[in-house]
Amino acid sequence: MVAGNLRRDGILLPEPPAPTAARSRGTGLDATETRKFDLVRRFGTTGALLMGLGSLGAGTAPVLGNPVVGHMVVGLLPRMPTASLAVAYTGIAMVVLAWLWLGALVSPGSARRISRAQLDRTMLMWAAPLLVAPPMFSRDVYSYLAQSAMVNRGFDPYVLGPAQALGVDHPLVRAIPTIWRNTPAPYGPLFLTLGRPIDWIAGDDVVLGVLLHRTLAVAGLVMTVWALPRLARRIGVSPVFALWLGAANPLVLFHLVSGVHNEALMIGMMLVGLELVLRPGAPQLAMLGGTAVIAAAAEVKAPAALALGFVVVWWARQRGGRPRDLAWVATVVTGVAVATTVAIGLGTGLGFGWAGALGTPNVVRSWMSVVTELGLLAGSMGTLLGLGDHTTSVLALVRLAGLAAASAICLLALWRCWQGRLNPLAGIGIGLGAVVLLGPVVHPWYLLWVVIPLAASATHPAFRAATTLACAGLAVVVAPTGADFLFRAWVLPSAMAAAAVSLIVPLLMIRRSTPPLFGVLRVSAPRSPGAT
Repeated sequence: MVAGNLRRDGILLPEPPAPTAARSRGTGLDATETRKFDLVRRFGTTGALLMGLGSLGAGTAPVLGNPVVGHMVVGLLPRMPTASLAVAYTGIAMVVLAWLWLGALVSPGSARRISRAQLDRTMLMWAAPLLVAPPMFSRDVYSYLAQSAMVNRGFDPYVLGPAQALGVDHPLVRAIPTIWRNTPAPYGPLFLTLGRPIDWIAGDDVVLGVLLHRTLAVAGLVMTVWALPRLARRIGVSPVFALWLGAANPLVLFHLVSGVHNEALMIGMMLVGLELVLRPGAPQLAMLGGTAVIAAAAEVKAPAALALGFVVVWWARQRGGRPRDLAWVATVVTGVAVATTVAIGLGTGLGFGWAGALGTPNVVRSWMSVVTELGLLAGSMGTLLGLGDHTTSVLALVRLAGLAAASAICLLALWRCWQGRLNPLAGIGIGLGAVVLLGPVVHPWYLLWVVIPLAASATHPAFRAATTLACAGLAVVVAPTGADFLFRAWVLPSAMAAAAVSLIVPLLMIRRSTPPLFGVLRVSAPRSPGAT
């Protein structure tokens, strides 16, 4: 059940004034809670610092031009991978624990909660060490750098792979995993064009390129932090809780800040567009502008385009909810989206070839994808039964069925929005959730497509509990190095065991000075939409 202050015609209303008793909730922490909050904030900051230190040896540092190699002290970390991983995992565990403890101080069921300013400072403290540290958990940023360099050098990134265009020994190519060196870019022309100034400035300097590319991720996160609480307040969700779940989330810190994934920019632009469109009483010019921003977000990464369907339904209901309103709005939104897409495609000079490269990620057989696992299982069973090895064909069929099921769920969410039974932000979260869970490839950071929109639109305790546990669990699934250690299986367990041992003493020292670990999971009392 999704919370929201909706009329029967589905239009969001400004929040009514909260009763005096309700206003007293969430106004601040008492002295004991303030001490606990300060401890949690310092604990998480220490964890982020340890992650930054561990990343010098356990991160996804460039193959060529690693600045720590050769230094007296920090140069030892790349030569001690297990020790570096242990330091990184200690920091990861500390950040996840701090986030869970912090959840008890933002829970809608709490008598008092931290302020927006306190949460903003905490997010900044936890993110700062990761902003200047080597990337962790993924090497995708090196693909971004190489693909933007290809554009600057006149190569078509939607036809050639980085190795084909720049050469296997190019510094930008050497850092890319082998599987992606000869594949075209699946990203939109807007994203690759935003990377062109980075190539002009950094050139072949991989370290500087990574730091500059982080500015794009940070810009996306700033957009999210700006739009998310506004959307949440309008729907009746605590803005501080929405930011805790949607922006202070370990998956955001690990994969968008540290991992530099372009989901940060896609989600941030999508939320800004939705804020412009869904604002009560917004003029049509703002709604057209918001539609254009969402269409531009899809030119960073395609999933953002799903939000346009819910914009159509929302806008049509505002105009009266008649079939002719739906037809008119669909025509306008489609026209704006097409005009934006054409303008970006022609303006960047990259055209529309990226649509043919959207299947590039599917070359990976993702163990987190339900449909991929089912396809592999069905193929293996056929082989065991003597029917031959048809795994590839079965996998393609099962993936197609998964996409069909995801499409059906998206249509159902659109229908429920049209009926006024679901607010559009929740519908987007549900639709993107179906695309992720039933898609052919799933990575932990894909969960953010779902979590961030729903953080501002869903308050049911079951959703809060499931999402919190899923985010905490997935935060430790991917190794900081982004590698699977198939031929060194002992490295990860050894590092995790060392991290667990190193945490025993500090946890024993603070065990009575922290909020409840899973305090955010408690059932919330009735609350006012106006609570902070």
